[in-house]
Amino acid sequence: MRISVILSTYNSPALLEKVLHGYRTQDHREFDIVVADDGSGPETRELLDRARSQLGLAIEHVWHEDRGFRKCAILNKAIQATDAGYLVFSDGDCIPRSDFLSTHARLAERGWFLSGGYFKLSREVSESITVADILSNQATDLGYLRRQGLSWSIKNIRLHAGPRLARALDATTSTKATWNGHNASGWRDDIVGVNGFDERMRYGGEDRELGERLMNAGIRAKQIRHRAIVVHLWHERGYVRAEDIAANRRIRRETARQVARVTPYGIVKQAPLEDV
Repeated sequence: MRISVILSTYNSPALLEKVLHGYRTQDHREFDIVVADDGSGPETRELLDRARSQLGLAIEHVWHEDRGFRKCAILNKAIQATDAGYLVFSDGDCIPRSDFLSTHARLAERGWFLSGGYFKLSREVSESITVADILSNQATDLGYLRRQGLSWSIKNIRLHAGPRLARALDATTSTKATWNGHNASGWRDDIVGVNGFDERMRYGGEDRELGERLMNAGIRAKQIRHRAIVVHLWHERGYVRAEDIAANRRIRRETARQVARVTPYGIVKQAPLEDV
């Protein structure tokens, strides 16, 4: 199965570089990467130019001007930039375990999208991870992370569970399967069929709204949070605004009330966007 991995990023080349090394380790090799860049400065472009020649990865850079948080708009452009039948979405701050893409490919099924999660790392642990740690698969290894200072938590089992236990945990978890932009995948024609992401949305549930429309369209969600593993590198979140989160909630309530399948504010603009 050919996969396009769509990675969102914004002015975080040091984190993105670590993540790209994570894709060097993948045991599923039939993939390319589309970096959905929400207006980063030249450092990100320079990183990607180096990465193409040095890492052996097929990388396309999709960029637009920085006019505030417009992740949904750049994700829609990234979707249009690939013709792969299956799309895996993650973020440029999430290092994938070596079986991340093979897990998505193995569990992909018509009529479903896949819902993964992430394992958050502290600032100290994040900064301790080197490229060598990533290439040796230690960056997603529980024993290594504990030695770097990872605190004990019941959630640590996600990094340690074998295939049978991980499958059982996904089948029994109380966490609802939703579209999570740091770890989700689906068929391109399903995503295009609901017109992609709603570009009115800022930070705060913007990814989940796409999944809610997919489910309204009859696409079911499969939980894979214990099987498809990414570790999330610590960073500041200066773009979080309470008013944006409240506006997104209103849009999601409207999506639910109307049982909406298609947004008029997506890949194909059927209504004018305000303040975008």
